[in-house]
Amino acid sequence: MDTDEQHHIDEVRRRLRTRFPQADPGSIDEAIASAHHRLDGRPIRAFVPVLVERAALNALRGTHRDTPDL
Repeated sequence: MDTDEQHHIDEVRRRLRTRFPQADPGSIDEAIASAHHRLDGRPIRAFVPVLVERAALNALRGTHRDTPDL
């Protein structure tokens, strides 16, 4: 993963930790890693952070209450 993609994934992590403050940070990291791993090997990387955030958000909503959109 290039540094730009890593930066965007780190931003996703920060947003999800804010949105799910009661969630264990490890579960947020796992949701992100799982979503990110499903996109391994895809040649076009520009939308990976958006897709990762959407998939991780859906996974976390299944197990945690989220705060309203900020």
